[in-house]
Amino acid sequence: MDATALNPQHVRDVELIVGFPSFNEAGTISNVAAAADRGLQEHFPHKKAVIINADNDSPDGTREAFLNTETRTPKIYISTPKGEKGKGRNVRNVFQAAVELGAKAVVILDADLTSFTPQWIQRLGEPLFNGFDYVSPVYERHKYDASITNHFARPLLQTLYGLRISQPIGGDFGFSGKAAMAYLSEGLWTERVAHFGIDVWMTTLTYLRGLNGCETFLGSCKSHRVKDPARELSTMFQDVIATMFDLMVPFEYLWKQDVETRPSRVFGYGLGVQDKPPVPSVDVDHLYRTFLEGSRAFRETWNRVIPEPDRGEVEKRMAEPKDRFYYPSELWVRILYDYAVAYRDEVVPRQTLMDSLVPFYYSRMLSYINKTREMGTRECEEYLDAIYRIYEKEKPYLVRRWDEGRPLHLYETND
Repeated sequence: MDATALNPQHVRDVELIVGFPSFNEAGTISNVAAAADRGLQEHFPHKKAVIINADNDSPDGTREAFLNTETRTPKIYISTPKGEKGKGRNVRNVFQAAVELGAKAVVILDADLTSFTPQWIQRLGEPLFNGFDYVSPVYERHKYDASITNHFARPLLQTLYGLRISQPIGGDFGFSGKAAMAYLSEGLWTERVAHFGIDVWMTTLTYLRGLNGCETFLGSCKSHRVKDPARELSTMFQDVIATMFDLMVPFEYLWKQDVETRPSRVFGYGLGVQDKPPVPSVDVDHLYRTFLEGSRAFRETWNRVIPEPDRGEVEKRMAEPKDRFYYPSELWVRILYDYAVAYRDEVVPRQTLMDSLVPFYYSRMLSYINKTREMGTRECEEYLDAIYRIYEKEKPYLVRRWDEGRPLHLYETND
């Protein structure tokens, strides 16, 4: 195992791992480790198990808080080298541990969870002992939580590959030892994957490489430190979208075909006892202001990426007041497809390109909030389903733009 690992109980082989990727989670790591221990004792008492904290050398005492937690299940602490950050690197260390320890199944949970039931361990772990290689969760989230999932990852996976998956970047999932070996041998690893691109990378490759995936109902909503999409998710957004754009190139032969959208198989049944998901606080002023500032800062980039007449439509939206700001989903989807082509062709440096997409992410969230402010959960789900159909309807536009491959610098700027 990695030289930075602490294995005080000298664990050498296991059947089941519960892993927590972390950075500066001293405030929650003890509680989640204890809850995982209860889940293992209640639901897998006869499985040889270990709890792993895969950390980024947190300076806040995460390691000490984890190792000092009293558990019946043995624990291992693994850290990336000092100065190396990234959730993906942490998860990769769990891949490596799974292979070295001979684990049959691995459950990964977010280290910032404020509550989860021991049943989560059962529902994410059990399918892995019944022929599945990957398990993603199904749980209720607030209509303004999971903004990257609902507006980008989920509809793109559905449109490109026909995968209808509720939480492709949920942070809580399971995978088999076989999948761990496959992930370690996968060549499509990037710096984006080493950070927040890891979840969508795993989800996509699981299905496209022919591994056996499913979803499972966790029985309660996700309760974690909810992040304001207006201020805290821009880096995650860039990592997720860039990872999806990167994967479009080697898998072009799949997504350019007509694909049939199919629901993922579900292991188990029912949502069980439901509680109310935490409500994120969204700074709509920041969403609006950042979009307008982005229109000035990235005007030249936008002109090179977005062709007319859509570029003119974007200009019109800038005059709309904050509380009435809205643009049609068809326009948004075409802009995202334009960015996929521009990313492939590197019409500007890719980091600049991704920076210039963030204001559109914010504007998309503002548009969605204005449209759904009075909607309940079910109405919002129906509205999102309608938007996903627009992604599919506009797919011929993506294929045409992708095949044209014309240099977008032909679109002259007005500066």
